[in-house]
Amino acid sequence: MKKKGMFIIGLGLLVILNVIAFLYDMKIVKFIVPLRNGFLDYLFLSVTFASNTFIVFFFLTSLFLWKEHKRKWIFPLWFASFFSVVTSYLIKILAARPRPFQQGIPVLQIAFHFMKDNFLTWNFSFPSFQAMLVFAALPILNKEFKKFKYLWLVFACLVGLSRIYFGVHYLSDVITGGIIGYLIGYAMVIIERKHRFGERLMKKLRISR
Repeated sequence: MKKKGMFIIGLGLLVILNVIAFLYDMKIVKFIVPLRNGFLDYLFLSVTFASNTFIVFFFLTSLFLWKEHKRKWIFPLWFASFFSVVTSYLIKILAARPRPFQQGIPVLQIAFHFMKDNFLTWNFSFPSFQAMLVFAALPILNKEFKKFKYLWLVFACLVGLSRIYFGVHYLSDVITGGIIGYLIGYAMVIIERKHRFGERLMKKLRISR
């Protein structure tokens, strides 16, 4: 009960922070733009390439394939990723929020050169799909890789910051994406605990004993 209470309080604080961020989104992005420099450009570009959907998907899958008793979490991980994609796409269509660079904020050109196809496909800003994807993995990593989850949390935060730094997302986009992604991953953990669908699927496929 104590953990549940802390979770609810933490979630509530994040929601309040998100409301505040929404009110000051444009000012935050404008504050960050002058801070751009060569070192941060390459740092966040590296983070962006590492957070590519396919790289994240195959890296995390390989991580759980590493040991047999951890493999039951592969399907919850895949479902969390799938629902992150679908949820993000639906909300983007409904919210139809223009990206910062479409509102006069200068985009980092080198980033836009490499990722313009992605921005054109996912044309709207709210929420950040990339933040949703990386944060969805956190509750699942917490089950079997408790130490690694802290490194992943740092990585996830850097992914979120990179989107604001490049001028392709607002802070509220990132926070919302992170919250929704985490909740999706958390829901997959609860479902796996109760129904063990991942474990049963692995046994049927004879991937796990």
